[in-house]
Amino acid sequence: MCTRPLAAVILLFQVLFVAQTQAQFGPGTQWTKDGYGYMDADSGEIVQLDARDNSKRTVLVSKALLTPQGQQAPIDVRRFAFSDDGSKVLIHTNTKKVWRYDTRGDYWVADLKANTLKQLGKGRPESSLMFAKFSPDGSRVAYVSEHNIYVEDLASSAIKPLTSDGTVSLINGTFDWVYEEELDCRDGFRWSPNGQSIAYWQLDAAKTKNYLMLNTTDQLYPFTVPVEYPVVGEDPSRCRVGVVPAQGGATTWMNVPGDAVQNYIPRMEWAANSTELIIQQLNRRQNESKLLLCTASTGAVKPIYTEIDKAWIDAKAEAIGWDWIDGGKSFIWLSEKDGWRHIYTVGRNGQQKLLTKGNYDVISMQLVDEKNGLIYFTASPENATQTYLYKVALKGGKAERVTPQDLAGSNSYDISPNGKLALHNFSNSATYPVSDVVSLPAHKRLSGGEVSARAKSVKVPKVEFFQVKTVDGVTLDGWMVKPSNFDPSKKYPIVFYVYGEPASQTVTDRFGTGFNRLYTGSMADDGYIYASLENRGAPAPRGREFRKAIYHNIGKLNIRDQAMGAKEVMKNAFVDTSRVAVWGWSGGGSSTLSLLMQYPQIYKTGISIAAVDNQLNYDNIYQERYMGLLPEDKHYFVENSPLNYAKNLRGNLLLVHGTGDDNVHYNNAEQMINELVKHNKTFQLMAYPNRSHSISEGEGTSRHLAATYTKFLKENCPPGAR
Repeated sequence: MCTRPLAAVILLFQVLFVAQTQAQFGPGTQWTKDGYGYMDADSGEIVQLDARDNSKRTVLVSKALLTPQGQQAPIDVRRFAFSDDGSKVLIHTNTKKVWRYDTRGDYWVADLKANTLKQLGKGRPESSLMFAKFSPDGSRVAYVSEHNIYVEDLASSAIKPLTSDGTVSLINGTFDWVYEEELDCRDGFRWSPNGQSIAYWQLDAAKTKNYLMLNTTDQLYPFTVPVEYPVVGEDPSRCRVGVVPAQGGATTWMNVPGDAVQNYIPRMEWAANSTELIIQQLNRRQNESKLLLCTASTGAVKPIYTEIDKAWIDAKAEAIGWDWIDGGKSFIWLSEKDGWRHIYTVGRNGQQKLLTKGNYDVISMQLVDEKNGLIYFTASPENATQTYLYKVALKGGKAERVTPQDLAGSNSYDISPNGKLALHNFSNSATYPVSDVVSLPAHKRLSGGEVSARAKSVKVPKVEFFQVKTVDGVTLDGWMVKPSNFDPSKKYPIVFYVYGEPASQTVTDRFGTGFNRLYTGSMADDGYIYASLENRGAPAPRGREFRKAIYHNIGKLNIRDQAMGAKEVMKNAFVDTSRVAVWGWSGGGSSTLSLLMQYPQIYKTGISIAAVDNQLNYDNIYQERYMGLLPEDKHYFVENSPLNYAKNLRGNLLLVHGTGDDNVHYNNAEQMINELVKHNKTFQLMAYPNRSHSISEGEGTSRHLAATYTKFLKENCPPGAR
């Protein structure tokens, strides 16, 4: 994902790990119904593999069937989904990006019984179909094209538009830029369980202003690229949810209370039946969450659960859950209301029950295994840098660790529907990622676990984890990589890697920690100490107070934590306090600027990449969630932005930004440039024409960025012992 959470910069080897895992298990595991096998697209075919023994391979959809009539090669399978009875396969191909992910494309249906392959959406523009899904009985497919929803009958190929008012700004069945970026909302419609109707979101972005990016390189004359982008203080899109008959007809809109502009609807599903929807409504300030049961046929709404927080409430899918149990009488929900993120059941009548108890956070839900009376989840009560699998009885009680004690580090799981198997990935800062299949709950390895020769050849930095207690009494986690041939009697320069905001952690015990993909060569061999600290406000499993202390305080509290933590690290005699550098990307770029300008006595050199220099420039959902609303909270945005401290710059600064960044716009860099010029502060600038937030597009870009980074660091924070 190339989003603000990515601003912590996904390290190269972590990317390789993900690629390795997907190559083995496929992009998003398609489990068989019995839970013992999974399906994958492999060499032009769709195959079924036994998770316990990968040598057992069955071809489900052959190359011949995947080859359209008159063509010589099978279609490229980007994603696929089987109908409920397994007789048809929906195939996504020829995909195109919509901001972050390739959600647009063409869809085909392979009928395994009739041995036919047919393209959907005939007459629609190429690569315009999105989020296609089989009806529950497999006889129809619904999809979005150009902001309208269609249902196609597979027998007759008749296409029925369910909406016809969709435009660039009136969006049916999908979302605008900011809903996608900050609430992870993309697929915006749901078949009812009986297949008789479809529930969908509609967003009216007509009043959202376009940010006009300037493209000066792709044509002789520059042209603008519009992005619907609501900055802080601008109203969100009007949002509502409706239900439309699958055969066509009028939409019944849900009578959700409150202003449709000043409230968000980040989650909506059918409520374990075909007559009701359940909706999560979040107020503009994002500190009040309401769960509403809606009667699909009338739009009548019944509130069943309300939660209020003094700071904000996380509403992204991975942060909450929504699994129905007990025949649809109640569902699973995650909440931080007792100070820790815990699992609850919530009944249709609003009655709640806490299932996990204790001073620890549930990191993420993994599986609700109602048949065996268990819930699997990840947590790490003793060490916030690590991740382990736990289980708890569905009726509640003491959680038990499932991950073996010898797998110290980061563990992730994709658990089969029957709860008997899991695709397991393990790594730590010293161990290359290993993928295997384990049985549950015993966690016995059944297959996999081999490390390739290439992996064994990777030189892994020796990462030391530590904690420091600052002058404010705050304990921070950190890691450090010391120089090769380290001599404690000598002094070395130190480079801090920072993110600092609520979207990402930097101090995690996983493979990739301690690497710096922007440094050409070896930092350790060249004589640098490389380190990172995790300030309050980071999404670490250390309780609500740790995470939400940053409310109203981005650019202040997180910056002080970093600086005070650095002072503790610099008490080590081997740190050369005259050679201290800091760098970061996006939120980390912002933190870099703030550290360099607020604490010039500590940080002498900074490399800031794709930073939010002025918090009023960033999108409303993200920035208002953590900093408040205008006009009453404007002073928090202004006073805590790096722009406010530009006059204090004393050290060496390299400012890097892509002019085609649709996430953190280039005007951030330009405003900072103006402020630095105003105060006669010299600095270096590297602007990358038309590059996005990842600064990765174009031949040679990544190599050039690394060379620029390395040269600036060496010149301004010289390596080596003294």
